[in-house]
Amino acid sequence: MFATLDKIPTWEEQTREYKKNDILNKKVSIFIGDITTLVVDAIVNSTDSMYSGGGGVDRAIHKAAGNAFDYECKSFGQLNIGQATISGGYNLPAKFVIHTAVPHDHDRKRLEECYWNSLAVALESGASTIAFPCLCTGRFGYPNKDAAHVALRTVRKFLEENESSVDRIVFCIFMPEDVSIYEDLMNFYFPI
Repeated sequence: MFATLDKIPTWEEQTREYKKNDILNKKVSIFIGDITTLVVDAIVNSTDSMYSGGGGVDRAIHKAAGNAFDYECKSFGQLNIGQATISGGYNLPAKFVIHTAVPHDHDRKRLEECYWNSLAVALESGASTIAFPCLCTGRFGYPNKDAAHVALRTVRKFLEENESSVDRIVFCIFMPEDVSIYEDLMNFYFPI
């Protein structure tokens, strides 16, 4: 049997898993800066199971949101890895904060659950503009590029299934190494 060219996919066909979608492309953004300054319906907080406000983005959100925010977080029960819950935004410009307990062991499936469940909670609460920090990469040590792949792949899939319910998802980047990672990978998951 001979191998004819019509049976061999082109490089573009092999590497472009995600097709251009102008509607989805208008629903995602990169913001370089402080997530606590974003005027969106909800920001996502990468936390531990007890909402401790222990480090990085978690600490910054607790500090900016104020004492009433801390009090509400202490009223919640334990949050399992991959789960998400919602609180008020208090002193933040965001109406809500979605808390998700991130994995500490580089578990890709659990990190996907963090993104998916955060988006599901947002939609259930009527939030259509959502901002994500780089979940799990700071004090939890998840490799930055792998975490970005999880974030972008999960958000792309969620948008494909819930296109009409989401107005904008913002990837809020703070660290310089994440800026170049997200700028490179956005072209793969959301080609223009």
